[in-house]
Amino acid sequence: MSAVEKAVADAPSAAAAGPAEPDGMPLAHHPDPEEIECLIRNGELRTAIEPYLDEAIWEIDFRHLPTPVENRFLESMLAWELAPLTPIARWFTPTLALQPACTLDDDQVRERLWQTIDALYSKRIVLDFTDHLSDRELYALIRRDILPSTVKQVDLPDNYLHWDCSADEAGDPSAWLAYYASDEEREEWRLEEGRDPPPRQVPAYPRALPVAPV
Repeated sequence: MSAVEKAVADAPSAAAAGPAEPDGMPLAHHPDPEEIECLIRNGELRTAIEPYLDEAIWEIDFRHLPTPVENRFLESMLAWELAPLTPIARWFTPTLALQPACTLDDDQVRERLWQTIDALYSKRIVLDFTDHLSDRELYALIRRDILPSTVKQVDLPDNYLHWDCSADEAGDPSAWLAYYASDEEREEWRLEEGRDPPPRQVPAYPRALPVAPV
């Protein structure tokens, strides 16, 4: 059985979902061109993604998903598998490079920082939890940690890379707990760790940064 035939066979029966005639027999349903195209695309995606999958993925019961939803799921998986691993700086042409913050005055840092924030957002990179960092500190973090990082560049319009600017290299959550965590999240952390979180603080540098659409 071909992948397209498999997709058609796995799709919910049109007759089963269709209205019934007065004598109880279901009315025949003839799929429109859009439905047929959707099923064909489903077969293509299943064939394309198969070499990258282990048996666990097929434990998902796709029969309970509408075919367009399954297609979006498979498209996102395939895009992830095929995405190149590239330093974020090289997502740009020319390569995005920042000069050391120590060579810039405060106005230059601020101007270059916001240019860089906008450039990152143009590649669907969202900076989270930045309000505890000064402009100079955030600029240095982008230059030191974000731009050199090798990340899969997934080419999907609804895919956003979120960068947690509250985390350090050791994964210490102190900044997040102090500035951003809710009372419930702080209490959950306290119960899990068996110690009190750091005192709550108000971020000194609030910013209205671009965010990923909901």
